[in-house]
Amino acid sequence: MRLIVPAAPGGGNDITARLIAQWLSERLGQSFVIENRPGGGTNIGTEAVVRAPADGYTLLLAATTNAVNVTFYEKLGFNFIRDIAPVAGIIRAPYVMAVNPTVPAKTLPEFIAYANANPGKISMASPGIGGGPHIAGELFKMMAGVNMVHVPYRGGGPALTDLVGGQVQVYFASTVGSIEYIRTGRLRALAVTTATRSEALPDVPAVDEFVPSYEASAWFGVGAPKNTPSQIIDQLNEAINAGLADPKLKARLADLGGTPLVGSPADFGKLIAEETEKWAKVVKFAGIKAD
Repeated sequence: MRLIVPAAPGGGNDITARLIAQWLSERLGQSFVIENRPGGGTNIGTEAVVRAPADGYTLLLAATTNAVNVTFYEKLGFNFIRDIAPVAGIIRAPYVMAVNPTVPAKTLPEFIAYANANPGKISMASPGIGGGPHIAGELFKMMAGVNMVHVPYRGGGPALTDLVGGQVQVYFASTVGSIEYIRTGRLRALAVTTATRSEALPDVPAVDEFVPSYEASAWFGVGAPKNTPSQIIDQLNEAINAGLADPKLKARLADLGGTPLVGSPADFGKLIAEETEKWAKVVKFAGIKAD
């Protein structure tokens, strides 16, 4: 079985996919192959799943970016909500506003003041134009009134590498991909993007504490080509939910800063629909367009 990750290795998508694939392999007695297909803002990998046979052997690691892309791209070769059947949610986690330690700001208010004193001189990384971290950054720019230069990469792994290396200054990274860099001091966390603090980073404030009503989060789940038999979807959903209840996997996801997304295929479909509507408003307001 193939689990296609439409992003580069090393980011939150990839880490989440490998954790759930290992669990499913053990649970179902079936080998799972992770296939990274970055490019096109996750659209290349997503379309590969859309075009795959609906037999349950090709699955998609779906994420926030898929919901954003519905509005962000005017013309796609597929309709995400129509062509990908929701299987199960896996995890929801905040993005963390992380900076390279050479940035003089130690707190979010200091960063806003620093950005205002240096308009257009701060580089903001993202794993791609229109991706969840990019849109979270644009929402922050809009609500905090700061000017930063967006630098898109081909995936979260390369973006994190350059943030650690100091080629860029700030990145709204998923906690899943960035938390170890923060714990080891290679990156400095200024804030998390959920409305409340993260249990995994209890000393890091929420952006909302300084920029009222700001909220953004990353989520990951599994999708399948439309017309995949319901019994296959239900079997996979049951196996994934069992994983999310397993103490060992649950602890690992919590350690990465995430909350398990336990629920039915319909529950995951509802989340996708709600997130698509929310981010459509941000994309339109910010006037962001695909190149």
